[in-house]
Amino acid sequence: MAATMGVAMGFLAFLVIGGLTGVFALVFYPGKRQSKPGAKKFLMAVLLGSIAALAGSYIGQFAGLFQSGQMLEWLCAMGASYLAGALYAGLAK
Repeated sequence: MAATMGVAMGFLAFLVIGGLTGVFALVFYPGKRQSKPGAKKFLMAVLLGSIAALAGSYIGQFAGLFQSGQMLEWLCAMGASYLAGALYAGLAK
């Protein structure tokens, strides 16, 4: 039960961190903006950020760069979700 709870909490943490980082990348992306981003863009940034955070975590673990729960895993997840959000913000113009 405890191992399952840890996996579920890690998954939720990556959803929250990835989503927030993706939205921050969308909001703070430099450049000229004609209007406020709509709900569709925010949801897409949250989805892309969450998926990128999970993918960055699992790819880094698979490559042997870090183990689950290490600080480098969190930094990699945040960096991947920021890059995904920035790419989306840059391509959505």
